[in-house]
Amino acid sequence: MQIKNTLTIIALTLMITSSALAQPQDNQTQPDRNQQQTNQQQYDYESPTLRPPKEMDPPRPWAEAAKNPLPPGEPETDYTPAVVPNGRTAEYKIVDGVKVFHLIAEPIEWEVAKGLTIKTWGYNGTVPGPMIELAAGDRVRIYVTNHLPAKTSVHWHGVLLPCGMDGVSGLTQPAIKPGETFVYEFIFPDSGTFMYHPHFDSMTQEGLGLTGMIIVHDRQPDPEKRPDRDFSIMLHEWRIKAGTARPNPNEMTDFNVLTMNGKAAPDTEPLVAKTGDRVWIRYGNLSPMDHHPIHLHGYAFKIIGSDGGWAQNKEALLPETTVLVNVGSAKVIELLADNPGDWLFHCHMTHHTMNQMGHDFPNMLGMDTTGYDEKVKKLIPGYMTMGTTGMQDMTRTGMPIPDNSIPMRGYKLQFGQTVLGSMANIFRVRDDIETYDDPGPYDFPEDTVAHPASQQQLENDGITIPEPKHQINQNSSKMHKQMNNN
Repeated sequence: MQIKNTLTIIALTLMITSSALAQPQDNQTQPDRNQQQTNQQQYDYESPTLRPPKEMDPPRPWAEAAKNPLPPGEPETDYTPAVVPNGRTAEYKIVDGVKVFHLIAEPIEWEVAKGLTIKTWGYNGTVPGPMIELAAGDRVRIYVTNHLPAKTSVHWHGVLLPCGMDGVSGLTQPAIKPGETFVYEFIFPDSGTFMYHPHFDSMTQEGLGLTGMIIVHDRQPDPEKRPDRDFSIMLHEWRIKAGTARPNPNEMTDFNVLTMNGKAAPDTEPLVAKTGDRVWIRYGNLSPMDHHPIHLHGYAFKIIGSDGGWAQNKEALLPETTVLVNVGSAKVIELLADNPGDWLFHCHMTHHTMNQMGHDFPNMLGMDTTGYDEKVKKLIPGYMTMGTTGMQDMTRTGMPIPDNSIPMRGYKLQFGQTVLGSMANIFRVRDDIETYDDPGPYDFPEDTVAHPASQQQLENDGITIPEPKHQINQNSSKMHKQMNNN
């Protein structure tokens, strides 16, 4: 009898325990099912490009997102907003679970750098257009108004969507005439880095700056699993004759102003991170003709994504210091900010770090100008021969230049003048900063900066300096001193 009672108690205990274990599972799944039913009822879209497509094998790329609609992704809650140096994020409103954007293609005036303002075309008043930022699964309705003097369209570069939303005038839609407004409706099923640009007379319209980035974030509720800093940079190149304001989109090879987010260095806004931050930098390249190998100093990174998707195994990726951003592609790099300082990053095609005055210039290298400047100054007061030792003379000499044009205009920093501008910027990494405001020049720890070698050091290491084989150009040295004082 006692054994029977004991078995009964054990059996009841197991039943109660089993029931208790099963209950939390029901509690976990029931809200999801309820939420899903609610979403399906709430987001019963009329548009065939927002509703679930017919069952097909293979299924359409957006089928799963259409069948299981999610509420619009929320900044900070679902993702950490990206940063657009020198740029901004597109505004939107939510209507019946759809994020609604409005792009206006229009002629604009745009300051590329101090001293150079161009008359070009842009979206919503900027070059590139505002970054469209979303979460995976978001539905969008994007109105495009054409205030250009020509027809246009907008292609959503890299996005997997219904063909009729692809934005290729003549092939997938009629061109948008001046004064018309078209609407695009589709789902962003996947996270990634994409772009937008016209697909009507692309040479002219992209060449004039009608471009923009699209960032679609994974929905990640845990901020610790997101990148701490997520930067978006669009690369572009222009042909702008010195003294003019109209870019030439017909140029095929000789571009003389190179920009990041529409700005030429040193007018590019620096990227700021704290030590310990996990940093993503997303590059898009809608330059007319050139690829751009972007080199970052002081860091090795991994190329974790493109406009086609994400690396599946980061551990298998090679460490890199230069990422080649091909025309019409996007690349995402990831790094751990573990090396404080001011780190340059720039296109490694050397002509892409020069501005207008570095182009169409005669080769003066090695020219013997002894006595020449003095003679010419009698005719042209203030004359200086430039370029005999390189392009440094073209930075800040104070020489008159055509209105609305920029010389080299490299960075003037705590150690002097850089002979580099245009497609370049600075990545500032700092210990113990409270905000991501520009902290200014790096405060180098004592005795950590390269310096002139002392005679004692040379002797200790057995270094003997030979006499120069050629006379040093004293005129050039005087000019450089004057330049640094300007």
